Amino acid sequence: MNSSQTKRISVGGACLAAAFAGTLLSGGTSQAETTDPPPTYQEFKASTYVDVDGAYVVNGDEVVSTESDLRLFYQRMVGPFGNHDKDTQDADLVVNTVNGVDDKWSAATATNLTYCVSTDFGSRHGDMVAAMADGAGLWEAESSGIDFVYDSSQDGNCDTGNNNVLFSVEPVSTSQYIARAFFPSTPKSQRNVLVDDSIWSSGNWEPGDVLGHELGHTLGFRHEHTRPEAGACYEDDSWRPLTPYDASSIMHYPQCNGSSDDLEFQTSDGEGLRALYGS
Repeated sequence: MNSSQTKRISVGGACLAAAFAGTLLSGGTSQAETTDPPPTYQEFKASTYVDVDGAYVVNGDEVVSTESDLRLFYQRMVGPFGNHDKDTQDADLVVNTVNGVDDKWSAATATNLTYCVSTDFGSRHGDMVAAMADGAGLWEAESSGIDFVYDSSQDGNCDTGNNNVLFSVEPVSTSQYIARAFFPSTPKSQRNVLVDDSIWSSGNWEPGDVLGHELGHTLGFRHEHTRPEAGACYEDDSWRPLTPYDASSIMHYPQCNGSSDDLEFQTSDGEGLRALYGS
């Protein structure tokens, strides 16, 4: 998506519906059924944003750590939509999978998700601490199996090299996104939540909700709009359904046929969390 006043987490070409124009049309048409060929891998790589820590940013606010992983990501995108008819009867949230295994934290780690908030936020440091607490609280209120633990003693040395915390929250200056996160499987060197100053001027997307969305990724949750029911912004098939599709989920971009424009946490989001991490 392009930079505008449209409510967004990501701008630029990171949403794959934009990077692969025509790959999935609103009616569910695959690339093979269209006349427009997908970009070559080199074209895709050249158009993919490389973040300050060397990570490739895809799907708006998710990271791919290495070029090898980026190539695999590309191959999944241009390949058949083989799993796009996944059974959702027993499945709102979908969890990321790696080699068919749920991408989630162990029970011990999930109750001790330690983080720091960099003092590089300057005069906004206190605001960021409060926004992180708001975002974390959305998930913590839904399951005793989740606890984000803020360690203020690490704020003066808050980056991915700090092994006293699981992840860092750091400022970034970019026009590519408002905030960016990671998955549990992401290596420590890229395990951070990067936040642009535009989070303070993102309309009715409150900072706590934006960070709630990002913390959903850190728990392993994918964008809800990668599901076939969305009919837009397909990403890939590396996910498993947890609950029925919810267009109003906090993990669903409004601009991808979402039904909520304020990025609010939904009851179904809590249900998906408990399906993965317990009550």
